[in-house]
Amino acid sequence: MNNLPLIIASSNEGKIREFKKLFYDFPFDVMTQPVGFEVEETGNTFIENARIKAIAVSKETGNLSLADDSGLSVEALGGAPGIYSSRYESSDKKRIEKLLAELKPFSNRKAKFECSLCIASGEKILIEVSGFCEGVITFLPRGRNGFGYDPIFEVLELGETFAEMNHDKKKDIGHRGNAFKKLKPELKKLLASMDN
Repeated sequence: MNNLPLIIASSNEGKIREFKKLFYDFPFDVMTQPVGFEVEETGNTFIENARIKAIAVSKETGNLSLADDSGLSVEALGGAPGIYSSRYESSDKKRIEKLLAELKPFSNRKAKFECSLCIASGEKILIEVSGFCEGVITFLPRGRNGFGYDPIFEVLELGETFAEMNHDKKKDIGHRGNAFKKLKPELKKLLASMDN
């Protein structure tokens, strides 16, 4: 069986590199979505947004497509920023400042990162999984690794923020890593059924 094209519903080169590493033992040619192709995220949940992106890119390219949608939900803020995590403010620094300011009146600092993955073929959803990582929001940013909200998200029981961890540790215990652990066995089943 020749390698199957798998189009990642993203134009983010960093994300494409990450997916190439994650799929190195699968028979896929991992590629980016067409240049200039944009998909409006109109869903109300991470899984809905992943589904919208995967279907749109698969229909556009005629190939299997994988989309992910992920973000941070803070309990005291009613789940905000949630699906608006990346659109909450104009930069990582401003997003962190806004979140810490909004959380000031609350003693509850529980939060979770969520990552939803969807693989589609045309209109058909082939696989959907979600992974989570529970934690708390710190009072001040800590650590120099990672991006986004990583410096203020402390993983429960570990006492470290995502930004204080090395890449491998974050990948293993983080929301994206947990989603991939669920995705891989489903992907093996899917490929076996396509071989028959």
